[in-house]
Amino acid sequence: MTTHHPILIVDDDLALRTTLTDQLRADREFAPVEAGTIAEAEQILAKGENRFDAIILDVGLPDGDGRAFCGRLREAGLKIPIIMLTGAAEEQDVVRGLDSGANDYIAKPFRLAELLARLRAHLRNFESSEDAVLQIGPYTFRPAMKLLHEPVKNRRIRLTDKEAAILKFLYRAGGKSVGRQILLNEVWGYNAAVTTHTLETHVYRLRQKIEPEPNQARLLITEGGGYRLNQEATEAAA
Repeated sequence: MTTHHPILIVDDDLALRTTLTDQLRADREFAPVEAGTIAEAEQILAKGENRFDAIILDVGLPDGDGRAFCGRLREAGLKIPIIMLTGAAEEQDVVRGLDSGANDYIAKPFRLAELLARLRAHLRNFESSEDAVLQIGPYTFRPAMKLLHEPVKNRRIRLTDKEAAILKFLYRAGGKSVGRQILLNEVWGYNAAVTTHTLETHVYRLRQKIEPEPNQARLLITEGGGYRLNQEATEAAA
């Protein structure tokens, strides 16, 4: 099972929007939500329970210019990646789109594989930024701050560098089990002096912080000679 990134698609072209939505769903990596106008997108974004990892935004919309909408989103503090779609690829159009705060600008007709590749690249970059907020079980996770927040209980959990790195790598694995040696190398580097016992000790301490019942882990699970995040728990809390 892979991580389902919530993606908002804002485009008035129903055929294109449907095709893009179907492809994103088929990829099993994304959870797309559709909007045909700026007003509809604003309503969706205004709902507190809606959290998106990226927005795919058309320039020409029935009720306004997508670039102006992008600018308003940035002014409101929205940091997630925004990829703009346009029927015009002139240099001045690209510049206007990027100046509005868009992360990328793709001209129609575009190759779907290229759009998906760019989307994944921007998501990876964002996850590494100070602005990234990831959903892990009942927690919002800010990797750069090494902080977990549990909104229901208004509880904040401070993590060590290694604990944050473990969670971040497991999140990127998209619910798949990661072998101990792979995780050890990714978090500690190729250091012969560090053994899997070190990793197991950190996982134990991490579970003490994030699991309601550490001896019956439901979020950070041991599986297949390694560890994985319980994606069902993550999605249920998103």
